[in-house]
Amino acid sequence: MTMTPLKSDFLEKMRQQFDNAPYPRKPLEEVPKNPKSIYIHSLVTAYYRRNQKVITPAGKVILDAGCGTGYKSMELAIANPGAKIVGIDLSPASVDLARKRLQYHNIENAEFHAIALEDLPSLGVQFDYINNDEVLYLLPDPIAGLKAMREVLKPDGILRTNFHSSLQRTIFHSAQKFFSQVGLMSGDEPEEEIEIVRQTMKCMSNHVFLKAKGWNSNFETDDQTVLANYLLQGDKGWTIPELFTALRTTELEFISMVNWWDWDLLKLFTNIDELPLSIVMGLSEKTVEEQLHFVELLHPINRLLDVWCGRVGQANSYTWITEWTDEQWQAATVHINPQLLSDEFKQDLKSCVAESKPFPISNYFSLSDEPMTIDSLNAACLLPLLELPQSMSALVQRWQKLKPFNPVTLEPTSESEAFNCLKNGLTFLEEMSYIMIETTK
Repeated sequence: MTMTPLKSDFLEKMRQQFDNAPYPRKPLEEVPKNPKSIYIHSLVTAYYRRNQKVITPAGKVILDAGCGTGYKSMELAIANPGAKIVGIDLSPASVDLARKRLQYHNIENAEFHAIALEDLPSLGVQFDYINNDEVLYLLPDPIAGLKAMREVLKPDGILRTNFHSSLQRTIFHSAQKFFSQVGLMSGDEPEEEIEIVRQTMKCMSNHVFLKAKGWNSNFETDDQTVLANYLLQGDKGWTIPELFTALRTTELEFISMVNWWDWDLLKLFTNIDELPLSIVMGLSEKTVEEQLHFVELLHPINRLLDVWCGRVGQANSYTWITEWTDEQWQAATVHINPQLLSDEFKQDLKSCVAESKPFPISNYFSLSDEPMTIDSLNAACLLPLLELPQSMSALVQRWQKLKPFNPVTLEPTSESEAFNCLKNGLTFLEEMSYIMIETTK
Protein backbone atom coordinates (compact mmCIF):
# COMPACT_ATOMS: atom_id res chain seq x y z
CA MET A 1 0.00 0.00 0.00
CA THR A 2 1.43 3.38 -1.01
CA MET A 3 1.98 5.76 1.87
CA THR A 4 0.20 9.11 1.60
CA PRO A 5 2.52 12.15 1.34
CA LEU A 6 1.14 13.56 4.61
CA LYS A 7 1.87 10.34 6.48
CA SER A 8 5.27 10.00 4.81
CA ASP A 9 6.21 13.57 5.78
CA PHE A 10 5.09 12.94 9.37
CA LEU A 11 7.18 9.76 9.71
CA GLU A 12 10.19 11.49 8.18
CA LYS A 13 9.87 14.33 10.69
CA MET A 14 9.62 11.84 13.54
CA ARG A 15 12.63 9.92 12.24
CA GLN A 16 14.66 13.13 12.15
CA GLN A 17 13.62 13.99 15.71
CA PHE A 18 14.86 10.68 17.08
CA ASP A 19 17.95 10.64 14.87
CA ASN A 20 18.88 14.03 16.32
CA ALA A 21 17.91 13.05 19.88
CA PRO A 22 18.01 9.24 20.26
CA TYR A 23 15.86 7.95 23.11
CA PRO A 24 16.42 6.92 25.83
CA ARG A 25 19.70 8.68 26.56
CA LYS A 26 21.25 5.97 28.70
CA PRO A 27 25.04 5.45 28.89
CA LEU A 28 26.18 2.46 26.85
CA GLU A 29 27.68 0.76 29.90
CA GLU A 30 24.61 1.14 32.14
CA VAL A 31 22.96 -2.16 33.10
CA PRO A 32 19.20 -2.22 33.89
CA LYS A 33 18.74 -3.22 37.52
CA ASN A 34 15.21 -2.12 38.46
CA PRO A 35 13.54 -5.36 39.69
CA LYS A 36 10.00 -4.12 39.01
CA SER A 37 10.84 -3.08 35.44
CA ILE A 38 12.57 -6.39 34.73
CA TYR A 39 9.54 -8.22 36.18
CA ILE A 40 7.25 -6.31 33.81
CA HIS A 41 9.48 -7.15 30.83
CA SER A 42 9.38 -10.88 31.60
CA LEU A 43 7.11 -12.91 29.36
CA VAL A 44 6.82 -15.31 32.32
CA THR A 45 4.87 -12.57 34.12
CA ALA A 46 2.57 -11.90 31.16
CA TYR A 47 1.81 -15.57 30.52
CA TYR A 48 1.05 -16.10 34.21
CA ARG A 49 -1.31 -13.13 34.24
CA ARG A 50 -3.20 -14.66 31.32
CA ASN A 51 -3.19 -18.41 31.92
CA GLN A 52 -1.99 -18.93 35.50
CA LYS A 53 0.76 -21.09 34.04
CA VAL A 54 4.51 -20.71 34.49
CA ILE A 55 6.62 -21.04 31.34
CA THR A 56 10.31 -20.74 30.54
CA PRO A 57 11.52 -17.97 28.20
CA ALA A 58 14.36 -20.06 26.74
CA GLY A 59 13.92 -20.50 22.99
CA LYS A 60 11.20 -17.85 22.68
CA VAL A 61 11.42 -15.03 20.12
CA ILE A 62 10.77 -11.55 21.52
CA LEU A 63 10.24 -8.34 19.57
CA ASP A 64 11.08 -4.91 20.95
CA ALA A 65 8.87 -2.84 18.63
CA GLY A 66 10.23 0.69 18.89
CA CYS A 67 13.50 -0.28 20.56
CA GLY A 68 15.06 3.20 20.53
CA THR A 69 18.65 3.00 21.76
CA GLY A 70 18.16 -0.54 23.06
CA TYR A 71 17.91 0.00 26.80
CA LYS A 72 14.60 -1.85 27.02
CA SER A 73 15.95 -4.49 24.66
CA MET A 74 18.60 -5.04 27.33
CA GLU A 75 15.87 -5.36 29.97
CA LEU A 76 14.06 -7.89 27.80
CA ALA A 77 17.26 -9.93 27.41
CA ILE A 78 17.93 -9.86 31.16
CA ALA A 79 14.32 -10.68 32.05
CA ASN A 80 14.08 -13.53 29.52
CA PRO A 81 17.30 -15.60 29.59
CA GLY A 82 17.69 -17.83 26.56
CA ALA A 83 15.23 -15.89 24.39
CA LYS A 84 16.10 -14.27 21.07
CA ILE A 85 15.65 -10.48 20.99
CA VAL A 86 14.67 -8.68 17.77
CA GLY A 87 14.51 -4.89 17.85
CA ILE A 88 13.05 -2.47 15.30
CA ASP A 89 12.90 1.29 15.23
CA LEU A 90 12.14 4.03 12.73
CA SER A 91 15.41 5.82 13.53
CA PRO A 92 18.61 4.32 12.00
CA ALA A 93 20.71 6.27 14.52
CA SER A 94 18.80 4.71 17.42
CA VAL A 95 19.08 1.22 15.92
CA ASP A 96 22.83 1.64 15.56
CA LEU A 97 23.11 2.57 19.25
CA ALA A 98 20.88 -0.36 20.24
CA ARG A 99 23.06 -2.79 18.30
CA LYS A 100 26.21 -1.38 19.92
CA ARG A 101 24.63 -1.50 23.39
CA LEU A 102 23.85 -5.21 23.28
CA GLN A 103 27.20 -6.02 21.65
CA TYR A 104 28.94 -4.09 24.43
CA HIS A 105 27.22 -6.32 27.00
CA ASN A 106 27.97 -9.52 25.02
CA ILE A 107 24.33 -10.29 24.30
CA GLU A 108 24.72 -12.23 21.07
CA ASN A 109 21.22 -13.60 20.42
CA ALA A 110 19.86 -10.26 19.20
CA GLU A 111 19.32 -8.42 15.94
CA PHE A 112 18.06 -4.96 15.01
CA HIS A 113 16.35 -3.44 11.96
CA ALA A 114 15.61 0.17 11.01
CA ILE A 115 12.03 -0.17 9.75
CA ALA A 116 8.64 1.34 10.50
CA LEU A 117 6.22 -0.55 12.73
CA GLU A 118 3.77 -0.97 9.85
CA ASP A 119 6.50 -2.84 7.90
CA LEU A 120 6.91 -5.56 10.53
CA PRO A 121 5.45 -8.35 8.34
CA SER A 122 8.36 -7.85 5.91
CA LEU A 123 10.68 -9.50 8.48
CA GLY A 124 8.91 -12.83 7.98
CA VAL A 125 9.13 -13.68 11.71
CA GLN A 126 6.42 -14.69 14.19
CA PHE A 127 6.91 -13.63 17.81
CA ASP A 128 6.04 -15.19 21.17
CA TYR A 129 6.07 -11.81 22.87
CA ILE A 130 6.04 -8.22 21.62
CA ASN A 131 7.10 -5.27 23.75
CA ASN A 132 5.67 -2.09 22.23
CA ASP A 133 6.47 0.49 24.88
CA GLU A 134 6.07 4.27 24.48
CA VAL A 135 5.42 4.07 20.73
CA LEU A 136 1.75 3.71 19.86
CA TYR A 137 0.77 7.25 20.86
CA LEU A 138 3.32 8.66 18.39
CA LEU A 139 2.02 6.85 15.30
CA PRO A 140 -0.05 8.76 12.74
CA ASP A 141 -2.28 5.64 12.57
CA PRO A 142 -2.15 3.63 15.84
CA ILE A 143 -4.68 1.10 14.51
CA ALA A 144 -2.37 0.26 11.60
CA GLY A 145 0.45 -0.29 14.11
CA LEU A 146 -1.70 -2.64 16.20
CA LYS A 147 -2.74 -4.60 13.10
CA ALA A 148 0.88 -4.98 11.99
CA MET A 149 1.89 -6.34 15.41
CA ARG A 150 -1.08 -8.71 15.54
CA GLU A 151 -0.06 -10.07 12.13
CA VAL A 152 3.38 -11.12 13.43
CA LEU A 153 2.14 -12.36 16.83
CA LYS A 154 2.03 -16.13 17.26
CA PRO A 155 -1.45 -17.57 17.98
CA ASP A 156 -0.65 -17.90 21.70
CA GLY A 157 1.67 -14.88 21.79
CA ILE A 158 1.26 -11.83 24.02
CA LEU A 159 1.58 -8.16 23.10
CA ARG A 160 2.46 -5.48 25.63
CA THR A 161 1.50 -2.04 24.35
CA ASN A 162 0.49 1.31 25.78
CA PHE A 163 -1.01 4.64 24.94
CA HIS A 164 -0.89 7.98 26.71
CA SER A 165 -3.84 8.68 28.99
CA SER A 166 -5.68 11.69 27.62
CA LEU A 167 -7.04 12.42 31.11
CA GLN A 168 -3.65 12.39 32.82
CA ARG A 169 -1.76 14.09 29.97
CA THR A 170 -4.11 17.01 29.28
CA ILE A 171 -1.71 19.62 30.61
CA PHE A 172 1.23 18.41 28.49
CA HIS A 173 -0.87 18.12 25.34
CA SER A 174 -1.85 21.76 25.86
CA ALA A 175 1.82 22.72 26.32
CA GLN A 176 2.78 20.88 23.11
CA LYS A 177 0.11 22.77 21.16
CA PHE A 178 1.38 26.09 22.52
CA PHE A 179 5.05 25.47 21.73
CA SER A 180 4.19 24.05 18.30
CA GLN A 181 2.12 27.08 17.38
CA VAL A 182 4.91 29.49 18.38
CA GLY A 183 7.39 27.75 16.09
CA LEU A 184 9.03 24.98 18.15
CA MET A 185 8.95 21.19 17.75
CA SER A 186 10.69 21.14 14.38
CA GLY A 187 12.98 18.36 15.60
CA ASP A 188 16.02 19.94 13.94
CA GLU A 189 17.64 21.60 16.97
CA PRO A 190 16.39 19.75 20.09
CA GLU A 191 18.99 21.22 22.48
CA GLU A 192 18.12 24.77 21.42
CA GLU A 193 14.38 24.13 21.72
CA ILE A 194 14.80 22.63 25.20
CA GLU A 195 16.49 25.81 26.40
CA ILE A 196 13.74 27.94 24.84
CA VAL A 197 11.15 25.92 26.79
CA ARG A 198 13.09 26.35 30.03
CA GLN A 199 13.51 30.08 29.52
CA THR A 200 9.81 30.44 28.70
CA MET A 201 8.77 28.55 31.82
CA LYS A 202 11.19 30.59 33.92
CA CYS A 203 9.54 33.80 32.71
CA MET A 204 6.01 32.47 33.28
CA SER A 205 4.13 33.58 36.39
CA ASN A 206 4.01 30.97 39.13
CA HIS A 207 0.21 31.08 39.35
CA VAL A 208 -0.22 29.99 35.71
CA PHE A 209 -1.80 26.52 35.67
CA LEU A 210 0.79 25.02 33.30
CA LYS A 211 3.69 26.06 35.51
CA ALA A 212 1.95 25.31 38.82
CA LYS A 213 0.83 21.81 37.81
CA GLY A 214 3.11 20.77 34.94
CA TRP A 215 6.59 21.97 35.84
CA ASN A 216 9.04 20.86 38.53
CA SER A 217 12.76 20.93 39.25
CA ASN A 218 13.35 17.75 37.23
CA PHE A 219 12.58 19.66 34.02
CA GLU A 220 15.37 22.11 34.85
CA THR A 221 18.10 19.48 34.56
CA ASP A 222 16.75 16.52 32.55
CA ASP A 223 16.67 17.24 28.80
CA GLN A 224 14.98 13.93 28.05
CA THR A 225 12.04 14.77 30.31
CA VAL A 226 11.47 18.08 28.53
CA LEU A 227 11.58 16.39 25.12
CA ALA A 228 9.20 13.61 26.19
CA ASN A 229 6.60 15.98 27.64
CA TYR A 230 6.81 19.48 26.16
CA LEU A 231 8.30 18.82 22.71
CA LEU A 232 7.04 15.36 21.78
CA GLN A 233 6.08 15.06 18.12
CA GLY A 234 2.70 13.48 17.40
CA ASP A 235 1.76 12.85 21.03
CA LYS A 236 -1.84 11.65 21.42
CA GLY A 237 -4.01 10.36 24.25
CA TRP A 238 -6.80 7.83 24.68
CA THR A 239 -9.24 6.87 27.41
CA ILE A 240 -9.83 3.29 28.55
CA PRO A 241 -12.98 2.94 26.36
CA GLU A 242 -11.03 4.21 23.34
CA LEU A 243 -8.20 1.75 24.05
CA PHE A 244 -10.62 -1.19 24.35
CA THR A 245 -12.33 -0.11 21.12
CA ALA A 246 -8.94 -0.16 19.38
CA LEU A 247 -8.27 -3.68 20.70
CA ARG A 248 -11.64 -4.93 19.46
CA THR A 249 -11.10 -3.24 16.07
CA THR A 250 -7.82 -5.12 15.63
CA GLU A 251 -9.19 -8.43 17.01
CA LEU A 252 -7.04 -8.34 20.11
CA GLU A 253 -8.21 -9.47 23.53
CA PHE A 254 -7.43 -7.62 26.76
CA ILE A 255 -5.47 -9.69 29.30
CA SER A 256 -4.47 -7.33 32.09
CA MET A 257 -3.15 -3.90 32.88
CA VAL A 258 0.62 -4.22 33.10
CA ASN A 259 0.60 -2.29 36.39
CA TRP A 260 -2.60 -3.93 37.60
CA TRP A 261 -1.91 -3.05 41.23
CA ASP A 262 -2.62 0.62 40.38
CA TRP A 263 -5.98 -0.17 38.79
CA ASP A 264 -7.89 -1.76 41.68
CA LEU A 265 -11.19 0.12 41.90
CA LEU A 266 -11.97 -1.08 45.43
CA LYS A 267 -8.70 0.33 46.76
CA LEU A 268 -9.95 3.84 45.98
CA PHE A 269 -12.35 3.57 48.94
CA THR A 270 -11.31 3.34 52.58
CA ASN A 271 -14.43 1.50 53.69
CA ILE A 272 -16.46 -0.44 51.14
CA ASP A 273 -19.03 -1.39 53.80
CA GLU A 274 -20.07 2.24 54.21
CA LEU A 275 -20.56 2.97 50.52
CA PRO A 276 -24.18 3.68 49.54
CA LEU A 277 -25.87 0.45 48.43
CA SER A 278 -26.78 1.94 45.05
CA ILE A 279 -23.08 2.64 44.36
CA VAL A 280 -22.03 -0.85 45.47
CA MET A 281 -24.65 -2.46 43.23
CA GLY A 282 -23.65 -0.23 40.34
CA LEU A 283 -20.00 -1.11 40.67
CA SER A 284 -20.59 -4.85 40.98
CA GLU A 285 -22.51 -5.00 37.71
CA LYS A 286 -19.79 -3.36 35.63
CA THR A 287 -17.42 -5.08 33.21
CA VAL A 288 -13.64 -5.03 33.61
CA GLU A 289 -13.46 -2.28 30.98
CA GLU A 290 -16.03 -0.17 32.82
CA GLN A 291 -14.32 -0.63 36.18
CA LEU A 292 -10.96 0.42 34.71
CA HIS A 293 -12.64 3.49 33.22
CA PHE A 294 -14.00 4.37 36.66
CA VAL A 295 -10.45 4.28 38.03
CA GLU A 296 -9.15 6.67 35.37
CA LEU A 297 -12.10 9.00 35.96
CA LEU A 298 -11.63 9.10 39.73
CA HIS A 299 -7.85 8.76 39.99
CA PRO A 300 -6.02 9.56 36.71
CA ILE A 301 -2.49 9.18 38.05
CA ASN A 302 -1.18 6.81 35.38
CA ARG A 303 0.54 8.47 32.44
CA LEU A 304 0.18 5.30 30.39
CA LEU A 305 -2.73 3.00 29.66
CA ASP A 306 -0.38 0.02 29.70
CA VAL A 307 -1.87 -3.36 28.74
CA TRP A 308 -1.11 -6.96 27.89
CA CYS A 309 -3.29 -8.37 25.13
CA GLY A 310 -3.34 -11.28 22.73
CA ARG A 311 -5.31 -12.95 19.97
CA VAL A 312 -8.97 -13.53 20.80
CA GLY A 313 -9.75 -16.86 22.48
CA GLN A 314 -6.28 -17.72 23.79
CA ALA A 315 -6.84 -16.91 27.47
CA ASN A 316 -7.65 -19.74 29.85
CA SER A 317 -10.14 -19.26 32.65
CA TYR A 318 -8.25 -17.28 35.28
CA THR A 319 -9.46 -17.78 38.84
CA TRP A 320 -8.02 -15.65 41.63
CA ILE A 321 -6.39 -17.98 44.13
CA THR A 322 -8.52 -16.42 46.87
CA GLU A 323 -11.41 -18.22 45.17
CA TRP A 324 -9.67 -21.60 44.80
CA THR A 325 -11.19 -24.70 46.33
CA ASP A 326 -9.11 -26.93 48.62
CA GLU A 327 -8.98 -29.42 45.75
CA GLN A 328 -7.29 -26.81 43.53
CA TRP A 329 -4.83 -25.95 46.30
CA GLN A 330 -3.96 -29.61 46.84
CA ALA A 331 -3.11 -29.92 43.13
CA ALA A 332 -0.98 -26.76 43.15
CA THR A 333 2.67 -26.25 42.28
CA VAL A 334 4.47 -23.23 43.72
CA HIS A 335 7.20 -21.30 41.85
CA ILE A 336 9.29 -18.43 43.13
CA ASN A 337 9.34 -15.21 41.10
CA PRO A 338 12.39 -15.57 38.80
CA GLN A 339 13.43 -12.01 39.66
CA LEU A 340 14.23 -13.17 43.20
CA LEU A 341 16.75 -15.81 42.17
CA SER A 342 19.84 -13.70 42.76
CA ASP A 343 22.79 -14.84 44.86
CA GLU A 344 22.20 -11.96 47.28
CA PHE A 345 18.54 -12.92 47.81
CA LYS A 346 19.40 -16.59 48.36
CA GLN A 347 22.13 -15.84 50.89
CA ASP A 348 20.09 -13.30 52.84
CA LEU A 349 17.05 -15.58 52.93
CA LYS A 350 19.12 -18.46 54.31
CA SER A 351 20.71 -16.19 56.94
CA CYS A 352 17.35 -14.89 58.19
CA VAL A 353 15.92 -18.41 58.40
CA ALA A 354 19.02 -19.70 60.24
CA GLU A 355 18.77 -16.83 62.75
CA SER A 356 14.94 -17.02 63.01
CA LYS A 357 14.64 -13.36 61.97
CA PRO A 358 11.91 -11.70 59.88
CA PHE A 359 12.95 -11.48 56.24
CA PRO A 360 12.65 -8.02 54.53
CA ILE A 361 11.49 -9.41 51.19
CA SER A 362 10.55 -6.01 49.74
CA ASN A 363 14.25 -5.06 49.74
CA TYR A 364 14.68 -7.33 46.71
CA PHE A 365 11.42 -6.86 44.81
CA SER A 366 8.16 -5.09 45.52
CA LEU A 367 5.08 -3.82 43.69
CA SER A 368 4.29 -1.59 46.66
CA ASP A 369 6.08 1.37 48.20
CA GLU A 370 5.41 -0.08 51.64
CA PRO A 371 8.21 -2.16 53.27
CA MET A 372 7.23 -5.80 53.69
CA THR A 373 8.65 -8.59 55.78
CA ILE A 374 7.71 -12.24 56.21
CA ASP A 375 8.28 -14.26 59.35
CA SER A 376 11.04 -16.85 59.46
CA LEU A 377 8.58 -19.75 59.19
CA ASN A 378 7.13 -18.55 55.87
CA ALA A 379 10.63 -17.62 54.75
CA ALA A 380 11.79 -21.17 55.48
CA CYS A 381 9.08 -22.48 53.17
CA LEU A 382 10.62 -20.45 50.34
CA LEU A 383 14.01 -22.12 50.67
CA PRO A 384 13.26 -25.25 48.58
CA LEU A 385 11.76 -23.00 45.86
CA LEU A 386 15.24 -21.59 45.27
CA GLU A 387 16.17 -24.91 43.68
CA LEU A 388 12.93 -26.28 42.19
CA PRO A 389 9.18 -25.58 42.14
CA GLN A 390 7.42 -27.44 44.94
CA SER A 391 4.09 -29.23 45.20
CA MET A 392 1.65 -28.10 47.86
CA SER A 393 1.90 -31.49 49.56
CA ALA A 394 5.71 -31.18 49.82
CA LEU A 395 5.39 -27.73 51.38
CA VAL A 396 2.76 -28.97 53.84
CA GLN A 397 5.13 -31.71 54.97
CA ARG A 398 7.90 -29.14 55.34
CA TRP A 399 5.62 -26.92 57.45
CA GLN A 400 4.87 -29.83 59.77
CA LYS A 401 8.59 -30.40 60.27
CA LEU A 402 9.30 -26.71 60.84
CA LYS A 403 6.39 -26.35 63.29
CA PRO A 404 5.74 -29.83 64.71
CA PHE A 405 3.63 -28.68 67.67
CA ASN A 406 0.90 -26.16 68.40
CA PRO A 407 2.61 -23.75 70.86
CA VAL A 408 -0.62 -23.32 72.86
CA THR A 409 -1.97 -26.86 73.12
CA LEU A 410 1.34 -28.70 72.50
CA GLU A 411 -0.63 -31.00 70.20
CA PRO A 412 1.16 -32.21 67.05
CA THR A 413 0.51 -29.99 64.02
CA SER A 414 -2.04 -31.79 61.86
CA GLU A 415 -1.82 -31.91 58.09
CA SER A 416 -5.01 -29.84 57.76
CA GLU A 417 -3.69 -27.18 60.16
CA ALA A 418 -0.40 -26.95 58.25
CA PHE A 419 -2.34 -26.82 54.96
CA ASN A 420 -4.51 -23.89 56.08
CA CYS A 421 -1.62 -21.91 57.58
CA LEU A 422 0.47 -22.42 54.46
CA LYS A 423 -2.43 -21.52 52.18
CA ASN A 424 -2.85 -18.17 53.94
CA GLY A 425 0.86 -17.36 53.72
CA LEU A 426 1.11 -18.35 50.05
CA THR A 427 -1.98 -16.31 49.16
CA PHE A 428 -0.31 -13.15 50.44
CA LEU A 429 2.98 -13.95 48.69
CA GLU A 430 1.19 -14.62 45.39
CA GLU A 431 -0.84 -11.43 45.65
CA MET A 432 2.40 -9.47 46.00
CA SER A 433 3.96 -11.43 43.09
CA TYR A 434 6.75 -12.99 45.15
CA ILE A 435 5.58 -16.42 44.00
CA MET A 436 3.50 -17.90 41.17
CA ILE A 437 1.11 -20.81 41.74
CA GLU A 438 -0.40 -23.08 39.10
CA THR A 439 -2.86 -25.93 39.56
CA THR A 440 -3.89 -28.93 37.50
CA LYS A 441 -7.50 -28.77 38.72
